[in-house]
Amino acid sequence: MLAAPNDNNRPLYAAKDIVPFYLDNCPKIFPQSSGLCAAVVDLVKVLTGPKYDGKYLHKLIRNIVGDKRLDQTLTNVVIPTFDVKKLLPVIFSSYQVTSRPVLNAKLSDICIGTSAAPTLLPAHYFENNDQQGEPKEFNLIDGGVAANNPASVAISEVIKQTEKQNPDFMEIKPMELYDRLLLVSFGTGSNRSELRYNAKKVSKWGVIGWLYEDGSSPLLECFDEAGACMVDYHNSVVFQALHSEQNYLRIEEDTLEGNLASADKATKENLENLVEVGNTLLQKPISTMDLDTGLYEPVENGGTNQQALQRFAKLLSDEKKLRESKSPKSDIK
Repeated sequence: MLAAPNDNNRPLYAAKDIVPFYLDNCPKIFPQSSGLCAAVVDLVKVLTGPKYDGKYLHKLIRNIVGDKRLDQTLTNVVIPTFDVKKLLPVIFSSYQVTSRPVLNAKLSDICIGTSAAPTLLPAHYFENNDQQGEPKEFNLIDGGVAANNPASVAISEVIKQTEKQNPDFMEIKPMELYDRLLLVSFGTGSNRSELRYNAKKVSKWGVIGWLYEDGSSPLLECFDEAGACMVDYHNSVVFQALHSEQNYLRIEEDTLEGNLASADKATKENLENLVEVGNTLLQKPISTMDLDTGLYEPVENGGTNQQALQRFAKLLSDEKKLRESKSPKSDIK
């Protein structure tokens, strides 16, 4: 939505449009069961198929982005998904569409595939032609299965481009990469502080207990948290070791409780509360991971998350202007 072009080759949506979009559409994407038997209805749904059919979401995405493809995005993007047939991650990268045309799929198919969270939304099947014009199939689910924190995927794509001597990265030497790299990583919130599970409790669970407990899926929660935390830990270690910690910003709210931590509690009240959580998070101090404890600690005199984002935005804007001034196109009148 932010990277797809409209008819004037401008973003379909600005950042300020995202919250109203979610407030309007989330209740239709994740319609809530009601009544005395709502919990039973939801349990039956998740045990017999996806909790939601995804029809509204799919129609919405297709109407918004139309037939636009990966090579038409206004900026380079890297979108992870997971192919359940091949049991392999599939990374849709702007950098790879030239060498691997099969990845130049419709943005609608990519978006539907990478949002197909297991137990919540159905997997997505589509075909796209390879270099020889032969159709290749994709059987995709949520990219979070492979990269719940996709920061490492983005870094890997940049590193590969420096090795391939991409003109956009010609001035960056391998040993200078982390000094030149700016990484902003946004988490989607966590209820880690609730300490909901313990060994005594989970030791009694079988398959059903691990897959569904009090409206959530503990097994998926554990995988999601573990994957995201390990990537953050790795990034923190590398950036700090190379004295470039000022180039890495992780923004995450890990004190969510109750419905606020739900992936699909799309009631008006809960969505508005999430907006308030986001606004409050902007004013919280920058935090970095303590490499000994794995916990987030405020950075002394580091400012707020909002101030950090403004600093990063200024750096990116200056870099864009510098690159444009050096581009041969800038001399063309």
